[in-house]
Amino acid sequence: MSLERAVRAKLASKRDPQQEKEAQEWMESILGRKFPKNYPMEEYLKDGQVLCELMNKISPGSIPKYNTTGGQFKMMENINLFQKAIKAYGVADLDVFQTVDLYECKDFAQVITTLFSLGRETYRHPEWNGPYLGPKPSEEAKRDFSEETLKAGQTIIGLQAGQNKGASQAGQNIGASRKIIIGK
Repeated sequence: MSLERAVRAKLASKRDPQQEKEAQEWMESILGRKFPKNYPMEEYLKDGQVLCELMNKISPGSIPKYNTTGGQFKMMENINLFQKAIKAYGVADLDVFQTVDLYECKDFAQVITTLFSLGRETYRHPEWNGPYLGPKPSEEAKRDFSEETLKAGQTIIGLQAGQNKGASQAGQNIGASRKIIIGK
């Protein structure tokens, strides 16, 4: 098996049909239309137009103008516009797929991961009242301790400090002791 074939097989194994279905249904509900049947999702998204339209539905005006015609570079530019818009919306740079992941279908699983990141980010935007994708992000659990409680905590020596209430291993003889015999 060639290296390229092995890499493709590994990337294909990362794909999760259930996650792809969830992402597609989420996008369809936002866009208000179904994706074409018997047509691979990656091919439908490849030119970036659907992604730009999706982003404009989530955050109106975030991509003022995108290409609807043109060659390969115009379509890749659409993907770049989408990527910039979702980063501006709050999706972490680490979660954003690379253009070739979608356009050349190098790693479609990463594209789905990006869509889930975008879906999670919509929870943080109160102006968004559409459907969400993925679990709700955790919120800060801020705690306010009284001055009395904080002072009480300063008197306690935690186990991380190297103390264990005076217990030690001194005097324990585990196993046979080592005897050193010098010459005869």
